[in-house]
Amino acid sequence: MPKKIQRYQAHYYKPKRPSTKRLPQVARHPFAVPVAPFLGLVIITGGLVAFFNRTPVTVDPNVVVISDDKQQQIVSSKEPTVGALLEKLDIDVNEGDVVEPSTETPIQQDDFRINIYRAVPVEVVDGGQTTFALSARTTERSVASQAGVMIYPEDKLIKQPITDFVATGGISEQVIIDRATPVQVNLYGSLVTLRTHATTVGELLAERKIKLAPQDQVKPSLDTPLATAGPISVIRNGLSTVTVQEDIAMPVQNVPDNTLSYGVSAVRQQGAPGKKAVVYEVNTQNGVEVGRRVIQATVVQEPVPEVRVIGSNLSGIKGDMARAGISPDQYEYADYIISRESGWCPTKWQGEHGGCPAFHGTPSSSGTGYGLCQSTPAWKMASSGEDWATNPVTQLKWCTGYANGRYGSWQGAYNFWTKNHWW
Repeated sequence: MPKKIQRYQAHYYKPKRPSTKRLPQVARHPFAVPVAPFLGLVIITGGLVAFFNRTPVTVDPNVVVISDDKQQQIVSSKEPTVGALLEKLDIDVNEGDVVEPSTETPIQQDDFRINIYRAVPVEVVDGGQTTFALSARTTERSVASQAGVMIYPEDKLIKQPITDFVATGGISEQVIIDRATPVQVNLYGSLVTLRTHATTVGELLAERKIKLAPQDQVKPSLDTPLATAGPISVIRNGLSTVTVQEDIAMPVQNVPDNTLSYGVSAVRQQGAPGKKAVVYEVNTQNGVEVGRRVIQATVVQEPVPEVRVIGSNLSGIKGDMARAGISPDQYEYADYIISRESGWCPTKWQGEHGGCPAFHGTPSSSGTGYGLCQSTPAWKMASSGEDWATNPVTQLKWCTGYANGRYGSWQGAYNFWTKNHWW
């Protein structure tokens, strides 16, 4: 064997000398090696046992009634919102379809109700122009808006069904727009645009409740047709005025609907505030304003009412309000408080979020709220029944006694809650 290789092998196999470095005291202990891994295993095993033996907190499913184009199905679901449930069930919502309540609405009670209205072909006739769209909206304005047609508050709309589907190519509804005419009016020096269906200057002034004083002048005359009148002027000579645009509150029309669960709502027509022109006569002395008074208040733009459907179906857990003896005129106040305290979950501890968990014991701490109205401590509700921990009717009876005893009624409790965010 060559010397070079012999030298390499001799170096490679040279035995190492024992180390003279002192080992730590623990490592030199005869039981250190077996005890340390054993203690580690004990700690890990204990943690796993505690993890798997802890009381599980699960979300109970809610029974949901879905009416899809009048075809009803009943499902059990743990999904948190309307949209999440429809997505899980592969129920598509297409262009023009309407879901009530909205897809963002949380599902927080049994017998929760969802309505899906499927769009149909409609046409919007605006003078000589026709616009086609798919819509399930129920009001004329909402149909026209969904079709992308600009509508003014003073415009009149008529919706009528189509009976000759062959002649119309499958169109099932028609919305006809009767446009209001825009008219320029100089009102005591302030120029405003009024939209109207009046035919003469006098009819327009009467429609907008513009009352003329003896010293007022109107040009052109009151009997002039609007079609030929041009700009209209209402003048009071020698008068110093200022005109202020002010909002008119949007009206709200609430329509009860027994096909929707109590406590939920949906907007069927978007509303808008109106505007009015308020003309003030200004009193000045030495060039300084010392007072003013209203001489005219004219509606420039009519407000559009918001049409809102309000669920009135009391089936499911919210129907327990009647069984608990709560008066119908107190339902909305009780619903408001309980929705915010527990989300109508009879087994929820204070501080728990999300859905409604299955019963996992009542809080051991006397300072922790529990149940529908977050009774603190929880066991106070035992005065209304032995099943207080899980029975929503029993809890509601206790909550009602609490509301009546401390605040006089659920309405009184509501008034306190809205100011303080607790009760």
